[in-house]
Amino acid sequence: MTQASRDNHPHRIVVVGGGAAGLELVTRLGDKLGKRGLADIALIERSRAHLWKPLLHVVAAGSMDPSEHQLNYLAQGHWHHFRYHFGEMIGLDRASKTVRLGATYDDEGREIAAPRGIPYDTLVIAIGSVTNDFGTPGAAEFAVPLETAEQAVRFHHRLVNAGLRAQAQSEPIRAGQLHVAIIGAGATGTELAAELYQSARDMVAYGLDQVDPDKDIRIILVEGASRILPGLPERISIATLAILKKLGVDVRTNARVAAVRADGIELASGEFVPAELVVWAAGVKGPDVLANLAGLEVNRANQLVTDATLRTTRDPDIFAIGDCAAVPREGFDAPVPPRAQAAHQEASHLAKQLRRRLQGAPMEPYVYRDFGSLVSFGRMGAIGNLMNLAFRGNLFIEGVLARWMYRSLYKMHERALHGVAKTALGTLARGLSRHAEPKVKLH
Repeated sequence: MTQASRDNHPHRIVVVGGGAAGLELVTRLGDKLGKRGLADIALIERSRAHLWKPLLHVVAAGSMDPSEHQLNYLAQGHWHHFRYHFGEMIGLDRASKTVRLGATYDDEGREIAAPRGIPYDTLVIAIGSVTNDFGTPGAAEFAVPLETAEQAVRFHHRLVNAGLRAQAQSEPIRAGQLHVAIIGAGATGTELAAELYQSARDMVAYGLDQVDPDKDIRIILVEGASRILPGLPERISIATLAILKKLGVDVRTNARVAAVRADGIELASGEFVPAELVVWAAGVKGPDVLANLAGLEVNRANQLVTDATLRTTRDPDIFAIGDCAAVPREGFDAPVPPRAQAAHQEASHLAKQLRRRLQGAPMEPYVYRDFGSLVSFGRMGAIGNLMNLAFRGNLFIEGVLARWMYRSLYKMHERALHGVAKTALGTLARGLSRHAEPKVKLH
């Protein structure tokens, strides 16, 4: 592999998807290769701004203003020497090495950009995952997923509007009118339940005196498995369950949702749970576009199958990272789990390996390192476990230390995008502004 291709243009590295993995990768490549003209670096992304996905439940609860944490792709490209293409991948031509983009439109339906193709020499697909509702009747119509900042804001608007509606009505509050059903007790669903407990009470305290938070507001967490947080160590699950019960969250395990209605959810047992606000946080899969993407191999979860170097199995010039990739994990039957720490590691690893590839050096395999798992309860703290790699064990943590470690994950992401100085400055500015704002977003 040479620095320039046969027609003498710089080697074109195209990254599709500006989530945690894709944006960290394209930023690193822009700084190392694009800045010096060693390669032409480009990002394809259908959104205009980036928000770290683990923050979506905080936005949905209203505990955070997303505008303070969103990063504009166009500006990031200018600062870090990559080109930003606003659009969505709808197909791929491997023969001509072209990513096909669909047309983009504004809110009034006017075309921004026509369908077009973006050529590449090396392609990295990092388009994340989407919610898998398993075809449950009514889920797409009545339940809000938490995949994007827009969906998180949409749910928060529904939450605020439900409170204002209850405040203004003359008749008593109906059963289920201010109930929130969260389907799926993984990290997102569990953290949202805890965050909503506090934010709903904050919202009522700002003037919704017709609403009794203990009587009228109810949070129901529904999980089909035998315990919450089924993908994490059982000790974390047990400790988290105790905290949620103390908060008054109604936790249902071994409960499969048969249908979602406008006024609640139906369980497979036949029980009906009234709730006019429903969040679907159960199950993820690769986006539909991957199912028939130029013959690339996908697994049952519609993720692109890769080898240990993060290269797709059927094309040596196409790589996949993040939640959309099924990356083999030595010693395990299942691939690397779709976590933020995996996305960060894969982006860092591939940035180094693509530079080696341009120099004609062999690529080294990626090895996932599990540093532990953390669950946040917002202002009420966090719990989790940290892996002790020296002794091959793990350390259970809670309280201030766990909360600090949870926040440090986001700071690692910010540092990868901005550097140390800008991350510190942004953290200080947001800390100062919070003292002049309500504790919960009220619009």
